[in-house]
Amino acid sequence: MAGGAGVFFGSNMPFTLVRCGLLATLCVAFSASAQPVGGLGPVPTGAVAAVSLPRMGEAGAMDLSAERQLGDRIAQLVYQDPEYLDDPALGDYLRAIWQPLVASARERGDLSPELAERFAWELMLSRDASINAFALPGGYLGVHLGLVAGVDTTDQLASVLAHELSHVSQRHISRLVARQSQQAPLLLGAMILGALAASAAKNTDIVQAAVVGGQAVAAQTQLNFSRDMEREADRIGYGIHSGAGFDGRGFAEMFGKLQQASRLNDDGSFPYLRSHPLTSERMADMKLRHAQHTADGPGLAPARPVVSPQWHAQMAARARVLAQTDASRWQTWLTDAGRASAAPTDVAQAVGTRYGAALSALQLRQPLQAWQQVQLLLALPGLDETARRSAQRLALEIWLAPGAAQVATQPAAPPLVAQLPVWATEALGSAERTGVLLGARAMVQQGQPSAASQRLQLWLSEHPMDAQAWRVLAQAWQAQGQPLRALRAEAESRAAVLDVDGAVDRLRAARDQGRTVAGTDHLELSIIDARYRQLAQRQRELALERQP
Repeated sequence: MAGGAGVFFGSNMPFTLVRCGLLATLCVAFSASAQPVGGLGPVPTGAVAAVSLPRMGEAGAMDLSAERQLGDRIAQLVYQDPEYLDDPALGDYLRAIWQPLVASARERGDLSPELAERFAWELMLSRDASINAFALPGGYLGVHLGLVAGVDTTDQLASVLAHELSHVSQRHISRLVARQSQQAPLLLGAMILGALAASAAKNTDIVQAAVVGGQAVAAQTQLNFSRDMEREADRIGYGIHSGAGFDGRGFAEMFGKLQQASRLNDDGSFPYLRSHPLTSERMADMKLRHAQHTADGPGLAPARPVVSPQWHAQMAARARVLAQTDASRWQTWLTDAGRASAAPTDVAQAVGTRYGAALSALQLRQPLQAWQQVQLLLALPGLDETARRSAQRLALEIWLAPGAAQVATQPAAPPLVAQLPVWATEALGSAERTGVLLGARAMVQQGQPSAASQRLQLWLSEHPMDAQAWRVLAQAWQAQGQPLRALRAEAESRAAVLDVDGAVDRLRAARDQGRTVAGTDHLELSIIDARYRQLAQRQRELALERQP
């Protein structure tokens, strides 16, 4: 949502963030951090002034620390939102797209070393089925499941992420915050009133009405500034996208998909159209840019896709299933897969169909049918190695579902069930997050928590902000009869989602328990004490920052 005046004020706020807690946070952040953009000056009444974007790093925007602090405050609320989804499989897929884009931005000089070092650069998933993505302060980017499910290719998805990455790398958010500093109280006031009214009436339309009224005041003065931002994000994003090895046609194709939705009078499924409105100038510029790039040579499709099309088909199906809450839809997808041809002409489509059917069966709590669909998936001709590994991970995910281990002993269980312990061991030793977490959970379930804790400690030494890994480690340590370590892991899982209060509470409980229980591990207790003091200090700092 970094485009236009919709960075914070759009009617399609990320997740369900139109809440008083976030709005109060933003009020404090604006009053503390926003400064006028140097050189812009006031916009004449009744006219739209031409505004030139400042260069990256130019004085006038929020400083990096202030923007990161603002982003952390928002991210903490996102983590607490019911719509937030920490799905390791989709996370690994998105990172496979995201990391080449970030590397390309750094290599091209579009992302400064300081910005790369100090911002979070974290992707956050929402269960929302609409097609949307948005940038937040401090390098946080949000992606709706509907976007992953709705694109046809990885190249199209990469174009959206490259565009959002450009909004962050060019400091568009901090510039807009500074530009809106004088108007922020009015806009935020309108949103707060709308949020309060909607909370009482349980009607989000009230929020949108209040937002529209507040935005109208600033729309005229922000129009050119916002369009300049969008054009810059298109231009730089296209270069990052192509530089990362993605097919440049994906950028143009995504524009075409959005344009078609716009012509059909978007019914709410494309919030991206409202926070990033298409204009004829943007469309023409992108078509010209792609044509020129293709003529020069680098814009041609790469010889080898950055991400396997079959893996994309699986993850698109996963996003579609996880965004759904209607059991009848899951049943429909499972039934449709039963009618699928045994010899598909489109392997990627068949892979996605079988994967979606298996996951639908899991959602319906039918592990036996889920494994049968995975077995058919693994038997598909032409299945590539990435898709095969993804299918094996799904089989492990089914195995870990409540009651599935007992179902695995039934005579009707497919042959793959015998391979599950082997796949679990392989997954635990893998380099991707999905494998490590599934393998560790499987080891705990099989009564081998020591193997799980050893691997997780190594993983967390390199990924200390992995909240889910800390939670699994807590289970492994609890299974080994080490309650103090389990409490410390629980505390770290809270700290990883920026819940400092929750982390301090868990560490305090660990300290109290360690001082009253005989035979306490004093080395562990000293580690807990040191971490408690560190986070308690951070808790005091945050309390001071929140003061008006």
